[in-house]
This record gives sequence, C-alpha cells and structure tokens, in this order.
Amino acid sequence: MEPLRGDETTVGTTGVVTRGCRIERGTPRAVLDADIRPRFAWGTDAESVAACGAVATVTADGNSRFADVKREATALFDRCETPGTLPSAARPRLFGGFAFHDGDHDGEHSPWASFPGASFFLPEVQVTATETGTWLTVTATGDDAAATAERRLEAWRERLREGPTPDRTQPPGVESRERTPSQKTWREQVNAAVESVARGNLQKVVLAQALRVRLRRELSVPGALDRLAETYPNCYRFMLSPADGGTFFGATPERLVSLRGRTVRTEALAGSTGRGDTPAEDEWLAAELLESEKDTHEHELVANAIRDQLEPFASSVRIGDRTVRRLATVQHLRTSITAELARDGHVLDLVEALHPTPAVGGLPPDEALRTIRETEAFDRGWYAAPIGWVDAAGNGTFAVGIRSAVAAERTATLFAGAGIVADSDPDREWDEVQLKYRPMLDELE
Repeated sequence: MEPLRGDETTVGTTGVVTRGCRIERGTPRAVLDADIRPRFAWGTDAESVAACGAVATVTADGNSRFADVKREATALFDRCETPGTLPSAARPRLFGGFAFHDGDHDGEHSPWASFPGASFFLPEVQVTATETGTWLTVTATGDDAAATAERRLEAWRERLREGPTPDRTQPPGVESRERTPSQKTWREQVNAAVESVARGNLQKVVLAQALRVRLRRELSVPGALDRLAETYPNCYRFMLSPADGGTFFGATPERLVSLRGRTVRTEALAGSTGRGDTPAEDEWLAAELLESEKDTHEHELVANAIRDQLEPFASSVRIGDRTVRRLATVQHLRTSITAELARDGHVLDLVEALHPTPAVGGLPPDEALRTIRETEAFDRGWYAAPIGWVDAAGNGTFAVGIRSAVAAERTATLFAGAGIVADSDPDREWDEVQLKYRPMLDELE
C-alpha cells in the first residue's frame, strides 16, 4: 500500500489543518471548472459537493483494500485539526472509490489505467451546497499548515465570489461505436449462464457489456453532470478525475449504503423495464414489472442477500415494501432496507460486506465473480463498484457506479449489465442493456 501523501512531505510527520466558512456566492461547479486534479463531484437531491487538489492520498489494491483504506483514513482524520464550529456538511471528507474486482487492470491501454484497486483523497478545496447554505472548506498540511489554510480559504473565497456562472455546454456528439461483446457472442454468454443456473452452480449472475464511442469533440464532464442533474435529479451523480488519465462519471439510481451514527440505509434495486410513451402505458409497464416472475425472483434474491449481509452488524433490519422506481428512461423494482447497528461502526466495513451486491454481481458471490471474470472480455474497472465519501466519524455514503462511463479527450467507454437467472432470454437481456446505456448516451450524442 502506498503511504499517505501530503503537499510536499509525508502527512504522518506534519499537521493537517482544516478551515471553513459559509459563502454567499460560488457553486460546486466552479471548483470543477478550475480543473485542478484530482477532482471529485457528488450530487443528490439533498446536497452537491465538489472537491479538488489533494493534501493527502490513500491508495490500495487487492483483497485487503477496504480494510487498508479504513485504517489509513482513520489515521489521517486523527491528525486533522477541524474547527468544532463547522457543520457536519462542511467537515472534511475523503472522496474516492474502489475497483469492482481485486485484481489488476488490463494494462496501460485500459481506460482504467489510472484507477487503482482503491483511491481516495483529502481535498485542498471542498464546496458543499445544501438546502441550508453553501460552505467552503479548505485543508492544508506542513509545518505552517494553519497559515496555509487561512491563505487558501481567503484566496478561494475571493475566487468563488468573482467567478462567473459556467455556461451550459452541449453534448459533444458521437462519431462511431464499438460494442463488446457482439450480439451473437452475448447470446452465447447468456445461454451458458442460464445452463449454469440450471445445473445449480448459480442462482444469478450479472453480465455486463462495454460500448466504446468516439466523440466529435472533447467532452466537458462537469457540463454532462449538469445535464444529468436536470434529467436524473433523484439519482447519485458523481465524477472522479484522478491525477492523470480519464474521468469516471455517471448518474446511478442505486445506493450501496449510507451510515449516519448507527443508522444504515440501503436498498435492493433489480428488475427493469422501459418507460411508456403515455401515462397509461407507463402504468401498464410498471404493473407488468411488479407481476413478472422473472423480475420479482431476481429482485428477491438481491433483497434477501442484502438483509443477510447486514445482519451480522445489526441489532435490527427492516425491509420496506417493494415499489417501482421511475427514471427518465427505465423503471426498476426497488425495496428500501434500513438497519440499526448493534454498536458503533464504520461505513467502509459495510461497503466491504455489501460489495458486490447480487444486483451487480450474482449468487453465490464467489461463483458469480468467477463467471464474470471468465466471461467478460473487457475490464470492469470501477464500473458497478462503490464510489462515494467517508468522514472522520466513519459516516459516509457510497453509491454503486452503474449508468456510468469513463472518458478521456474524445473517447468514452460506457458500461451496462443485466441480471441473468433461470428464465432469462438473451435478446430481451440485450434490449435491457441498450436501455441502460441511454442515460450516458443522451449526454454524449
């Protein structure tokens, strides 16, 4: 594991100081437009956050990456001096995520070449906008960390006060597309998975596809996020640009887990259909989804597995009613799940326990992951993996990185998958995957 890294010296031997203030002008988008790497954006219906620059970085690889990040994050926050007057929303956070698999990427030509097994950073600058106001938070390290933080706070407060409102950018347009796998190969993959289910080796496996597109001009990812916020306001919008390489971004409807105090919130999201052209057709499709044996079976596998994964940590687990969640282009079966921890915990322990959920992996987990590795002819990278944030108290929120793409200059690679169970039809599953590409394609075409 790489050591924590500070501005110019090892953080373990120097101070880490945070300062913050409420601001009347300035938006998270202005931080992203500064194009200082690494940079991170996070948006929900409750808050928008943007961060850039790194005073410290935590990276890890392999099976122990969740525990390694938790240990180093805890050590870093223990050394961080944060004013008690800062509200929880404005307190410093580590932003980042994990790879889906614990192995290496395909090599230097993979779009994921700059994304290790896990990577988080403590930002120099963080702007958080909530319903109650907007906060600027800065962090610095070194022997003169307090003075550096004060200077950084004043400089960014002035920069945000004077900065113009970003113009709305247009999608760059798509010149060409390259699919992996072909539809013929996809049919073979799905039929093989169905046979494995019939033999009793699997209950479910999620197989994914990759769509590589060449763009007419370079993509503005912050601009794409603004458009996604308008179309998918109730999704988790995210982007991460590491120190170099491409940017991972998306608008996912699926929360992996959030922890505040001892309260855990998560959900089962599995089973999909399209949107109707009329309200009546919409209702008909939703009713058909709720009554579908294939989709309800797939959904129950996910909900039951999440409950089982939470029970070792929890004093109670509550399963909500199954509903239909409507998005702009697709409808999903959704069940909310809430738990109370038996003792104080850390969000990264829950992330490790829940990833990958059967909604993006399968059951049994080990056999599903082996099938995915042997079947998919591309590198999942951070697709369908946890992405989000954690704070000094061990609270945090992580989403599942679906409805996503990794983009660099004039190329973007999109990812989408479908859950394969006993009665899956390859052509229907193909159509479902194409439907799941739409959120990202709409921001590119």
